[in-house]
Amino acid sequence: MTLEGKSIAILIAPKGTEEPEFVQPRDAVIAAGGKITIISLEAGAAQTNNNDLDPGNAYAVDKQVANVSAEEFDGLIIPGGTVGADKLRASQEVVGLVRNFARQKKPIAAICHGPWLLVEAGALEERTVTSFPTLRTDIENAGGNWVDQEVVVDEAIITSRNPKDLPAFCERLVEIFSRTPETAP
Repeated sequence: MTLEGKSIAILIAPKGTEEPEFVQPRDAVIAAGGKITIISLEAGAAQTNNNDLDPGNAYAVDKQVANVSAEEFDGLIIPGGTVGADKLRASQEVVGLVRNFARQKKPIAAICHGPWLLVEAGALEERTVTSFPTLRTDIENAGGNWVDQEVVVDEAIITSRNPKDLPAFCERLVEIFSRTPETAP
């Protein structure tokens, strides 16, 4: 599978995105030949975390969310991290971007606490997804069906539970992102 010619957006909070959930999907897209654009609320660099509390590395932000639209991209990755996901879901601009990806039925891959943005965007009605277990009630209250599985694909939404699921998550997101709009689920 190749992502040649595909442009994929990946969100990162100014501080608090879980580093492996950011780095591994980003690297999987690049390894498959895709172009990654790192999007955040602020310009400059964004600091990741490990295990929610330990400082990770800083990554250069390519674009601020206020300056992008879903039309520019073929897919979206939403990493987890409790702190980072909570910051991102508090932004109406980020929620609007996620909502636009969902409305356009473009692939969205969200892991761990990342599905909180799908809840906020109203993108889970009648969708089967997984996440970190503590999001189950939020997902069900948003009309979604929560399951405890390594990776779940429901139409164009790809979800996983935690960093242990990253190999399967990355494999499936590359597979789904590689499909042309005509062959997408």
